[in-house]
Parts: sequence; structure tokens; C-alpha cells
Amino acid sequence: MTKHGFFRVAAGVPSVNVADCAGNAEAILELASRAAADGAEVIVMPEMSVTAYTCGDLFHNAMLAQGVGAAVDFLARGSEGLDIVLVAGAPVENCGRQYNCAVVIARGQVLAVVPKSYLPNYNEFYERRWWQPAGEGLSTVSIGSFRDVPFGCNQLIEINGVKVGIELCEDLWTAVPPSSRHALAGAEVMLNLSASDDVIGKYAYLRGLVAQQSARCMAAYVYAGAGYGESSTDLVFDGKAIVAENGRILREGERWRSEPQLVMADVDIDALRRDRLHTTTWGDTALREVSARYNIITVATGVKTDDGTLMRDINPLPFVPSSSDDMEERCNEITNIQAAGLARRLDVTHTRHLVVGISGGLDSTLALLIAVKAFDRLGLDRKGIVGVTMPGFGTTGRTYNNALTLMRALGITIREIPIADAVNLHFRDIGHDPAVTDVTYENSQARERTQILMDIANQVGGMVLGTGDLSELALGWATYNGDHMSMYGVNAGVPKTLVRHLVRYFVGITDSEEARTALVDIIDTPISPELTPAAADGTIAQRTEDLVGPYELHDFFLYYTLRYGFTPEKIRYLACRAFPGREVEIEKWIKVFFRRFFNQQFKRSCLPDGPKVGSVCLSPRGDWRMPSDASSALWLNGITD
Repeated sequence: MTKHGFFRVAAGVPSVNVADCAGNAEAILELASRAAADGAEVIVMPEMSVTAYTCGDLFHNAMLAQGVGAAVDFLARGSEGLDIVLVAGAPVENCGRQYNCAVVIARGQVLAVVPKSYLPNYNEFYERRWWQPAGEGLSTVSIGSFRDVPFGCNQLIEINGVKVGIELCEDLWTAVPPSSRHALAGAEVMLNLSASDDVIGKYAYLRGLVAQQSARCMAAYVYAGAGYGESSTDLVFDGKAIVAENGRILREGERWRSEPQLVMADVDIDALRRDRLHTTTWGDTALREVSARYNIITVATGVKTDDGTLMRDINPLPFVPSSSDDMEERCNEITNIQAAGLARRLDVTHTRHLVVGISGGLDSTLALLIAVKAFDRLGLDRKGIVGVTMPGFGTTGRTYNNALTLMRALGITIREIPIADAVNLHFRDIGHDPAVTDVTYENSQARERTQILMDIANQVGGMVLGTGDLSELALGWATYNGDHMSMYGVNAGVPKTLVRHLVRYFVGITDSEEARTALVDIIDTPISPELTPAAADGTIAQRTEDLVGPYELHDFFLYYTLRYGFTPEKIRYLACRAFPGREVEIEKWIKVFFRRFFNQQFKRSCLPDGPKVGSVCLSPRGDWRMPSDASSALWLNGITD
């Protein structure tokens, strides 16, 4: 495992010949050597990979048994110079019974033999004809030239500090897979040696099963299935190879290949350990369910150094789905969560009016679209939504016109209240020079706008709908008791990188051509609070990302800070791989992120209510409780130069 907490795993699918133990062992060792050269710390081969799975009644033939022993000795000798743990499948006899087993080999030794717990004996399978299911307890077995090898299903292999559990094929398909017990006993990586034949629809089902079991176990799951070379008498094997981690498929092989293949991935042990630590019911379940004694076998391969490569995809926009189908589904789900939360709040308070400040920017646009969706759901007249545009010193014609166009197209009540005169009077009252465009200059406008919205809400007997998003809350990019305050913050759980996509989603489902035109231009408008005067040509001069940093970077930092609790060093490591060529930017803005995240907690400690929509949330009543005076020193010092 590297200093960044990654553990490299491999699933190998060798081309085999039925009953050719020597040839199969050579093919297995070749794949193991390739995996070791590429830095893998463990490799799993398919079920019965030493003999092939489809030997039939040859499994009880003495010559095949001799061939298995010689092949295991060959693999053990071949492993002496490899920095990897090899797990291959073979039939093993113990006390006059034969078992379908995983044989664990490393450093010239057979470390353990793990028998299959559940043997299918239905449809095309009749494993009970040859093998016995694993019994309870631990014993020892002889295999090849090795004696007193630990034998039993309750064994974990600890490789470089990472505990690995093993199950075989059908074990995964049972109601309580052995991997569930292994995980509760401490296993963080599961290996499955399989020989599951292919039939219509089976791969999709299996793929889901692997992903789901990795999620249920909060573990990595490495699956290697039999492939080319198995007998085609009655069945065909497609060579499945899958690596999953906590519900997500990281890598999968190409099925139906006649050549051997190797599927490798770096699984994030830090992330898995954090989720188990954070999920309190995990420890409770372990205490209740784990009663069997486990044998832990410790082995160290060569120290894995960071060569700069990472065998996993790092999404630069972790809040944003990568596929268009997932995007549409995600947007539909999020907007329904937002609208349902708002509708309930309106219903329970008997409120029929909402007041929303509309700037022509992304956040207020999304809030307005959600308000319309909630009103439509409740059967309320859209005129009950009071959209207020409040042009000030930095308002441009582009945002002003987009705000009016959108409100008009959506059929809500429109109010326009310029704030310049009121703010200038305030400046005179407090003795501020309006030529000094400092924080007082900016925040006075934000607070004036909030006062207007609150007072209009009193006029109409309604509530003020907040528009600020999750990213702004993380950075404290809001004026305290200004746009920071509302009666319900509908965007509080939505990060900035996702807001744009949600607005784009509404472009596709909105009937009004006028609304679509405005929405498209709003999406293309630079993000700005428009609190300082516009440029000479009337365009936006104050750009948020020039001041506080790129939201795509800040959202990346936010995700890995809250979702996994990673160190700044690891977050920077991941960011440099997600955003190649932007290392200098990352170095600058990650410090800004942690400084602001800690310093601005006081604003989050008194947030209005708002719906949680994803795995990351900053509500002080929900997911995030943090003292407002916590020090950021440890985190800032953790960002090494």
C-alpha cells in the first residue's frame, strides 16, 4: 500500500487447457509476473484455474491429483522472485475428501488453502459429485511438497497491512456470502475465484451483484472468472474480470477474448477505512455477527513506490455524473428532492407566497425553477412567487435582461426595486466613501437586498427563498446576515459545479422558448455577485472565480474533505491527477480552500433549513458539526511545499 493509501489489485484470466496442469501453471505464472512487474500486490485467478473447471470426473483421477501437486510446487518456486501474492484455484484433498479451493502462494510458500463454502448442485452445476463444502473450523492440509498448510474458510491474508478475504464463485450468490463475514472480521479486499458460465443476461446481473456486495461490505471486490480454454461441451465461459470498490466498478475486462488478460486497479483503502469508521452501524454489526475465530496470515511483498501512475479514474467533477444518462437521472432526482422539500415547507406553514431575489445568475435561476416546480406540484398559482430584481452598482444589462425575461416567461409576479439610492443613503449614514469599493461597499448592497426581500415577504405573508449553494457555504462566499439568510435555502445541498447542469436540465424540459433562450444565456454568463461597478463596455468586471478560485477545484477539495476526510496532501495528490498541468493552481487554491473552510464555519453554524441532496452536506443540524473557532493550522501545515 502506498503512502496515499492505495492498494493495487489484479484479476487474471489465463487461457487454459482442460487437465493440462503444467501448461495452466505456466500461464498463471506468466500473468502473475506481469502483474507484479506493474506493481500489483495481489492477483486472483479463476476457480480451478490450475486444472480448468470443466474436468468432470477427471477430478477424482489420481493422475490429475499428481498434476495439481506438481503445478502448485511450480507456482511456489516461481513466486520466489515475485513481489506479489498469487491466489489460484485447484482441487485439494483433505482427510479423504476433495474440496474446491483457493490456494494462496507467495515468497516460495503455500500460505493457506481456502475451500469453497457453498457448492451449486442445480441446473448446469453438479459440484457435489466431486467436492465437499467447507466445514467449520480450521485444520491443516498437505498440497504438493508442502505440509501443514492452514486449511479453512475463516482465513484472512494480511498483505502489506491490508486484510484480504477469499470466497469462490457460488459463495457470492448466496443469501449470506462468506465475504460478508470476512468483511466484518476485518477484510478490506475480497477475492472471488469463479467459473461462472455465460447465459443471456447473466453478466449484467453478476456485475450488479459484485458492485452491491462491495458496497455492502464497504470493501474492494476483485472477481476473476474462467475464460478461453474451458470445455465447450455444454457450457461457454467468457472470461469475466471485474474490480469494484464500495458499490462502484473501477475496472472490468473485455469478455470473449481468446488471449490471456489482466485487469488491474488501485483500490483506495483509506476511503474504505474512513467509511467503516464513520458508519457507526458497521462496528455494531461486527460485534454482533462475528463469532468464528479467524486465522490471519501476514505477508509482506516489496514496498510499492509511487511511480506517478494511478490505476483508477479520478473524476475531476466528483459531484457531476460522467454519462449523459446518469446526468439526466441525477438531475431529475435532485430537483425532485429540492421541490419536495420546499413544497412540504410551504404546505406545513400554509404559505402561498414565496419571495425570491432574481439576479440573472445561476443560483437564483435554479432557486426560481425549483419554486415553480414546487408551486406546480401543490397546484398553486405561480403569481404567488414574487421575483424581485434589485439592480445595483455592478448590475449589467445582460443579467438584468435575463432576470426579467425568465420571470416573465415563467409567469410569476415581477418586482423591480433599484437599490443604489438606498445604499448611497446608508453610506452617508455610516460615513463610507462610495468611491472605496471594499467589503463594506459590497456587503451593504447584499444586506440591502436581503432587507428588501424580508420586508416584501412580510407584505405578502410569504417567506424568503434562499439561493446560495453548497460551494458558497463551504467557502463562506456569502454576506453574513445578507444573502446568507433566508427562511429556506433550497440550494444548500447543491455544489456550484452541479448547479449549471441542473439549469441545463431545465432547458430540456421547459416548454417556453423565451425561458429556454434566457436559461442558455444564464448558463454562459460568468459567475459574479455584481457588487462592484461593471467594466467600461458594460460587461461583468467582478468575476467570482478570479477572486476566490475555480469552483471546479474547490468542489473537488470539498468532496474529498467531507466525503472521505482525506488529508490535504492526499487531496492534492488526487487533484493533480484529475487536473493534469494545473499543479501550480492546485497548490495555490487548496490553501485558500482550507483557510476559508475553517474561518467561515460561523456562517454555516446558523444556516437556514434546506434539503440535503447528496452524500456531502454542510447543515449544522445534519452531516457537519464543527466548532466555529477550530484551527486550520494542522491542515495548512499538512500541505507540504
